[in-house]
Amino acid sequence: MGLSKEQLLARLKELQIEFSQYDHPVVLTVEAQEKYVGHLGGGVSKNLFLKDKKSRFYIVSALADTKVDLKVLSVRLGLGKGGLRMAPEEALGEILQVPLGCVTPLSLVNESACNVSLLLDQRFKSQKFCFFHPISNDMSISLTTDGLDKFLKSIKRDPSYVDLEANPSVGKDQPPDLAALVPSSTVMLPDHPETAAVSSKVPAENKVSASNKPTKSAVSTKPSISAKGPQDKPANITDVWKFVEGLLDSTSSLLLEEITEKNFKEHGEKLGEMISNRLKTKLAAEMQNSVMIFKNTAYTEGFHAGTHCHSKHSF
Repeated sequence: MGLSKEQLLARLKELQIEFSQYDHPVVLTVEAQEKYVGHLGGGVSKNLFLKDKKSRFYIVSALADTKVDLKVLSVRLGLGKGGLRMAPEEALGEILQVPLGCVTPLSLVNESACNVSLLLDQRFKSQKFCFFHPISNDMSISLTTDGLDKFLKSIKRDPSYVDLEANPSVGKDQPPDLAALVPSSTVMLPDHPETAAVSSKVPAENKVSASNKPTKSAVSTKPSISAKGPQDKPANITDVWKFVEGLLDSTSSLLLEEITEKNFKEHGEKLGEMISNRLKTKLAAEMQNSVMIFKNTAYTEGFHAGTHCHSKHSF
């Protein structure tokens, strides 16, 4: 069992790290989090939990508007194109020991995450403070980079800030600039009876991303997806219309942000292509994760319903 939210906050206080905390409903996306803390002046972070082909794990923590191209990042790490992918859901519980939607640099507090590499956005340093979930996504805390660095050093981590939008050439005379950040150890996830039972019925491609099917160790007991509505109440993840509505709201919101007079003047006839590329970049990971959550939660509910029905008629 990893540290709880309360234990982590107590640890920060022991280290005399200044922070402010803000309670809010459970959120799974940056856009949802921004509704509650975006007006406070700090930078909101997005966090990706990734793995490579050799089962080495990474957390990439960046400002919400930083463009992170995983193909470019893979090459910069020396992994080749496509070397990085979203980590499997079970890694949340086994390695980070945090609930769904709670990946941040603070997740590394647990000893089980000692072999996970951390890449921090150098743009964090341009912010007065940044917001992170403290292991639980029903709260955000603000930290300065000095405070974050002090925390990381307390768990024997040397903070590595990277220009995540850079695309340097890599070749014979120009080695990968981030190769030193590749973990030296692989992490093999154990097979669990529950996982094996589900995997015999669920296609392998369903078990991707850090926001996949719920497990007891990885998923918060609170509602796991929020619908954008008048009262911002969490939606049932198996409610198809609410699920689709949430995706449409996210897309519409980003589309409206990009349709500006400035962009029209700069891109002219290529405005549509530019907006399309930006939407793909910003929404790809979120939509993939949301679809996987939906598919696997719906499957799990059906599985449990079938099990319950079987048990009722087995006497």
